[in-house]
Amino acid sequence: MIRKFSNTYARIRKIRLLRRLRRFHLLALVRNEAGVQLAELAIVLPIFILLFAATAEFGRYFYEYTTLAKAARNGARYLVTAKVDCNSGKDAKNLVVYGNTAGTGSPLLEGLATSQVTVTPNDADCLGVPQGVPATVKVEITGFQHKSIFNLAGLLNNSSYSLNINVKPSVTMRYLLTTPLV
Repeated sequence: MIRKFSNTYARIRKIRLLRRLRRFHLLALVRNEAGVQLAELAIVLPIFILLFAATAEFGRYFYEYTTLAKAARNGARYLVTAKVDCNSGKDAKNLVVYGNTAGTGSPLLEGLATSQVTVTPNDADCLGVPQGVPATVKVEITGFQHKSIFNLAGLLNNSSYSLNINVKPSVTMRYLLTTPLV
Protein backbone atom coordinates (compact mmCIF):
# COMPACT_ATOMS: atom_id res chain seq x y z
CA MET A 1 0.00 0.00 0.00
CA ILE A 2 2.79 2.45 0.86
CA ARG A 3 4.63 1.59 -2.30
CA LYS A 4 1.55 2.24 -4.41
CA PHE A 5 1.06 5.60 -2.74
CA SER A 6 4.72 6.70 -3.36
CA ASN A 7 4.48 5.71 -7.04
CA THR A 8 1.28 7.66 -7.38
CA TYR A 9 2.81 10.66 -5.66
CA ALA A 10 5.85 10.53 -7.95
CA ARG A 11 3.60 10.31 -11.00
CA ILE A 12 1.57 13.30 -9.82
CA ARG A 13 4.77 15.35 -9.31
CA LYS A 14 5.95 14.47 -12.82
CA ILE A 15 2.62 15.48 -14.36
CA ARG A 16 2.65 18.80 -12.48
CA LEU A 17 6.21 19.49 -13.62
CA LEU A 18 5.32 18.79 -17.25
CA ARG A 19 2.29 21.10 -17.02
CA ARG A 20 4.47 23.90 -15.61
CA LEU A 21 7.03 23.42 -18.37
CA ARG A 22 4.27 23.53 -21.02
CA ARG A 23 2.95 26.73 -19.53
CA PHE A 24 6.34 28.46 -19.97
CA HIS A 25 7.12 26.71 -23.30
CA LEU A 26 10.20 25.12 -21.76
CA LEU A 27 9.19 21.56 -22.54
CA ALA A 28 10.31 22.01 -26.13
CA LEU A 29 13.78 23.00 -24.91
CA VAL A 30 14.03 20.02 -22.56
CA ARG A 31 13.21 17.47 -25.26
CA ASN A 32 14.92 19.22 -28.19
CA GLU A 33 18.54 18.13 -28.57
CA ALA A 34 19.24 19.91 -31.84
CA GLY A 35 22.37 22.01 -31.55
CA VAL A 36 23.94 20.00 -28.75
CA GLN A 37 26.52 18.63 -31.16
CA LEU A 38 27.35 22.16 -32.28
CA ALA A 39 27.93 23.24 -28.70
CA GLU A 40 30.18 20.23 -28.09
CA LEU A 41 32.08 21.01 -31.28
CA ALA A 42 32.59 24.61 -30.15
CA ILE A 43 34.16 23.34 -26.93
CA VAL A 44 36.34 20.57 -28.41
CA LEU A 45 37.46 22.10 -31.75
CA PRO A 46 39.91 24.69 -30.33
CA ILE A 47 41.60 21.97 -28.29
CA PHE A 48 41.97 19.73 -31.35
CA ILE A 49 43.34 22.60 -33.43
CA LEU A 50 45.88 23.42 -30.72
CA LEU A 51 47.00 19.78 -30.51
CA PHE A 52 47.28 19.53 -34.29
CA ALA A 53 49.30 22.76 -34.50
CA ALA A 54 51.66 21.67 -31.72
CA THR A 55 52.22 18.30 -33.39
CA ALA A 56 52.91 19.91 -36.77
CA GLU A 57 55.30 22.45 -35.25
CA PHE A 58 57.22 19.80 -33.33
CA GLY A 59 57.47 17.71 -36.50
CA ARG A 60 58.90 20.65 -38.45
CA TYR A 61 61.42 21.40 -35.68
CA PHE A 62 62.48 17.74 -35.50
CA TYR A 63 62.90 17.62 -39.30
CA GLU A 64 65.08 20.75 -39.29
CA TYR A 65 67.21 19.52 -36.38
CA THR A 66 67.82 16.09 -37.87
CA THR A 67 68.61 17.58 -41.29
CA LEU A 68 71.17 19.94 -39.75
CA ALA A 69 72.65 17.20 -37.55
CA LYS A 70 73.09 14.89 -40.55
CA ALA A 71 74.62 17.69 -42.59
CA ALA A 72 77.10 18.50 -39.79
CA ARG A 73 77.94 14.80 -39.47
CA ASN A 74 78.61 14.57 -43.22
CA GLY A 75 80.86 17.64 -43.06
CA ALA A 76 82.84 16.23 -40.15
CA ARG A 77 83.12 12.83 -41.82
CA TYR A 78 84.42 14.54 -44.97
CA LEU A 79 87.11 16.32 -42.97
CA VAL A 80 88.30 13.32 -40.98
CA THR A 81 88.46 10.70 -43.74
CA ALA A 82 90.31 12.49 -46.54
CA LYS A 83 93.71 14.15 -46.80
CA VAL A 84 92.67 17.74 -46.82
CA ASP A 85 94.40 21.07 -46.71
CA CYS A 86 93.52 24.37 -45.04
CA ASN A 87 90.99 25.21 -47.79
CA SER A 88 88.98 22.07 -47.15
CA GLY A 89 87.14 23.85 -44.33
CA LYS A 90 85.39 25.85 -47.04
CA ASP A 91 84.57 22.62 -48.88
CA ALA A 92 83.14 21.11 -45.68
CA LYS A 93 81.00 24.21 -45.10
CA ASN A 94 79.66 23.93 -48.65
CA LEU A 95 78.98 20.23 -48.04
CA VAL A 96 77.03 21.04 -44.88
CA VAL A 97 74.95 23.81 -46.46
CA TYR A 98 74.46 22.66 -50.05
CA GLY A 99 75.12 18.93 -49.91
CA ASN A 100 78.12 19.19 -52.28
CA THR A 101 81.65 20.59 -51.97
CA ALA A 102 81.23 22.92 -54.96
CA GLY A 103 78.59 24.98 -53.17
CA THR A 104 76.10 24.84 -56.02
CA GLY A 105 72.34 24.52 -55.81
CA SER A 106 70.01 25.62 -53.10
CA PRO A 107 70.67 25.21 -49.36
CA LEU A 108 69.33 22.12 -47.61
CA LEU A 109 67.15 24.34 -45.41
CA GLU A 110 65.86 27.81 -46.15
CA GLY A 111 67.91 30.40 -44.28
CA LEU A 112 71.02 28.25 -43.87
CA ALA A 113 74.29 29.88 -44.98
CA THR A 114 77.97 28.91 -44.92
CA SER A 115 78.63 31.71 -42.43
CA GLN A 116 76.59 29.76 -39.86
CA VAL A 117 78.86 26.70 -40.10
CA THR A 118 81.97 26.63 -37.91
CA VAL A 119 84.79 24.15 -38.48
CA THR A 120 87.17 23.85 -35.53
CA PRO A 121 90.23 21.59 -35.69
CA ASN A 122 91.90 20.90 -32.35
CA ASP A 123 95.28 22.34 -33.39
CA ALA A 124 96.29 25.79 -34.56
CA ASP A 125 98.01 24.53 -37.74
CA CYS A 126 94.78 24.24 -39.76
CA LEU A 127 94.12 20.51 -40.15
CA GLY A 128 97.74 19.38 -40.10
CA VAL A 129 98.14 16.66 -37.53
CA PRO A 130 101.52 15.66 -36.10
CA GLN A 131 102.67 12.06 -36.52
CA GLY A 132 100.90 9.65 -34.13
CA VAL A 133 98.74 12.27 -32.41
CA PRO A 134 95.02 11.87 -33.02
CA ALA A 135 93.17 15.13 -33.48
CA THR A 136 89.51 15.96 -33.52
CA VAL A 137 87.49 18.12 -35.84
CA LYS A 138 84.34 19.85 -34.65
CA VAL A 139 81.65 21.00 -37.07
CA GLU A 140 78.87 23.07 -35.56
CA ILE A 141 75.98 25.10 -36.88
CA THR A 142 75.22 28.29 -34.98
CA GLY A 143 72.79 31.11 -35.58
CA PHE A 144 70.14 29.05 -37.38
CA GLN A 145 66.63 29.65 -36.07
CA HIS A 146 63.61 27.44 -36.47
CA LYS A 147 60.90 29.85 -37.62
CA SER A 148 57.49 28.84 -36.38
CA ILE A 149 54.49 28.77 -38.71
CA PHE A 150 52.20 29.97 -35.94
CA ASN A 151 52.78 33.52 -34.72
CA LEU A 152 52.28 33.36 -30.98
CA ALA A 153 53.01 37.08 -30.61
CA GLY A 154 50.20 37.93 -33.02
CA LEU A 155 47.74 35.69 -31.21
CA LEU A 156 48.53 37.18 -27.80
CA ASN A 157 49.07 40.80 -28.96
CA ASN A 158 52.52 40.82 -27.40
CA SER A 159 55.61 41.12 -29.58
CA SER A 160 57.94 39.66 -26.94
CA TYR A 161 56.49 36.15 -27.32
CA SER A 162 57.98 33.98 -30.03
CA LEU A 163 58.14 30.31 -30.89
CA ASN A 164 61.39 30.70 -32.84
CA ILE A 165 64.05 28.39 -31.40
CA ASN A 166 67.79 28.32 -32.01
CA VAL A 167 68.90 25.04 -33.58
CA LYS A 168 72.55 24.29 -32.75
CA PRO A 169 73.72 20.79 -33.69
CA SER A 170 77.43 20.03 -33.45
CA VAL A 171 79.54 16.98 -34.25
CA THR A 172 83.06 16.16 -33.07
CA MET A 173 84.99 13.37 -34.79
CA ARG A 174 88.50 12.02 -34.42
CA TYR A 175 90.80 12.77 -37.35
CA LEU A 176 91.55 9.38 -38.85
CA LEU A 177 94.63 10.21 -40.96
CA THR A 178 97.46 10.67 -38.50
CA THR A 179 100.25 11.12 -41.05
CA PRO A 180 101.49 14.64 -41.69
CA LEU A 181 100.22 16.43 -44.76
CA VAL A 182 102.58 16.67 -47.72
